[in-house]
Amino acid sequence: MQTRKQTAYRKSRKFGDVYGGRVRQKIPDNIFQRAHSVSRPGPLDELPIVMRDNPSRDFFFPVMPEEALQALKKLPQRDVETITHLWFRRVNKRDYGEGTVPFAEFCCGSGVRMVVLYPWPTTLRLNYGTTRPPASTLNWLAQWTRDLVNDNGTWFLHWTEDAVRAFYLEHLLLHEIGHNVDWYRRRWTKANRRNAESFADDYATFWSSDAPGAESMSAPG
Repeated sequence: MQTRKQTAYRKSRKFGDVYGGRVRQKIPDNIFQRAHSVSRPGPLDELPIVMRDNPSRDFFFPVMPEEALQALKKLPQRDVETITHLWFRRVNKRDYGEGTVPFAEFCCGSGVRMVVLYPWPTTLRLNYGTTRPPASTLNWLAQWTRDLVNDNGTWFLHWTEDAVRAFYLEHLLLHEIGHNVDWYRRRWTKANRRNAESFADDYATFWSSDAPGAESMSAPG
């Protein structure tokens, strides 16, 4: 039975600022409007507060909240202690357009710093439409899957459940924590969006390799 902390907040309220989540996918700007307000945690709340929606029948969460929390414990405490919420958020099928999959997002504002993880299609494949994915995208995703097929003129990239799970734990989650760290350093703006994405990518790459130390990849004390 889920506790009150683990249930989703009302989805009718709008949130503030959203950062990250592109993961080399082309996402239209209005996709960021899906993030909604949640209440700032109270002084006695144990952080991060976990919220988990029930995904629709077409999607599933490849990792459990317990796995995500365990992964966060492997990171420097000062990088994750400011994360207030971890939201496994339901998504509508219509949001999964050609190459516009909202894998994850980092949201902050009004005393909330939240990592949002979205579910994955049960088909275990990403639809890229009639245009073959660029080589840069395929080369980057090759560490998780190389199974690209063309089905009647539509390009699909097939994944395994193990690959998707690794993608969430080794990249998506860490990437969004990287945005949280970067926020403390220089404050995210549209002007440095590319630099912010590069920093988050580097952060995820470093900590997924279990490398020791690395003050350069942590938030300043």
